Amino acid sequence: MLEGKAILRETDMPELMQSHVMELAYKALDLHEVSDCQSIAHFIKQKFDEAYGPAWHCVVGKDFGSCITHLCGSFIFFRVEILEFLIFKDANELTQSKEEAVGC
Repeated sequence: MLEGKAILRETDMPELMQSHVMELAYKALDLHEVSDCQSIAHFIKQKFDEAYGPAWHCVVGKDFGSCITHLCGSFIFFRVEILEFLIFKDANELTQSKEEAVGC
């Protein structure tokens, strides 16, 4: 279990959703070994899909790059000690036009 405070790197999520995902990250770290990044990510993704609808993605690890497209208001990137967390909702499930989706 990691006990350090989460350090927010970047986000466009509402504050309530930010708090929720960080709470889930700590819970996942309590339930799974720190080395089991796939189970940690799966736990967070599953809980976010249940709470906010499908098409959430979660990446957890110590060293990774990313280039993503996401729905406005659904992106967060933070760190808890040695692990980085990237959570976002996929824009592929949109019923909005492209202009609405990227018009943050």
